[in-house]
Amino acid sequence: MTRDDLRRLFAEAQRLCGESEYVVIGSLAALGYAGELPERMAASIDVDAWCRADPARVFELAFALGQGSAFEAAHGYYLDPVSPRVATLPEGWEERLVRIGLDASLAAWFLEPNDAAVSKYARMEPRDRAWIRAGLEGGVLSLPTIDARFRATTFLDGVESGRAHKALDEDTSWWTERSGEGAPARRHRPRPRRRVHGRRPRPA
Repeated sequence: MTRDDLRRLFAEAQRLCGESEYVVIGSLAALGYAGELPERMAASIDVDAWCRADPARVFELAFALGQGSAFEAAHGYYLDPVSPRVATLPEGWEERLVRIGLDASLAAWFLEPNDAAVSKYARMEPRDRAWIRAGLEGGVLSLPTIDARFRATTFLDGVESGRAHKALDEDTSWWTERSGEGAPARRHRPRPRRRVHGRRPRPA
């Protein structure tokens, strides 16, 4: 996937609903990164996004641009409408969004990669681990930064927190062996606070 692919998708979304700015999370948030991006980080075909001005409007686009749509059949990728509450993210993530102009009247806002990594640690499916390790190897992600973001994150519950911290510890050990560098210091884990609002299925 490339930014041109996103431009095509969001231009069609704009034509259908009139919204001109979209927030991208999940794996393809990596397309907001300014440097060279490992191929594995942009391999997803589902674009997890919402309309920035009116997030709920994105669900109106599911039939025309979502999975199984004519758009997917024509281009090989699709829009996966999500809510801003779908992912576990650290405080301050909205201030770190990266805006990229895709056209004169069209823009995408991308989740900062280390914030995206936090959400992936919270979910921790095999594809999440592959995305994170590709980002570490490519210099897109930073373990010390991710660790700091963990301390600013309210996980869903103790299970999610424990899973995320365990995976981060494993990747810290993996990276230390691979790079030959000393492991970054991990601080004491705070007790996770429980969320009270509902959650939708997590993004890819």
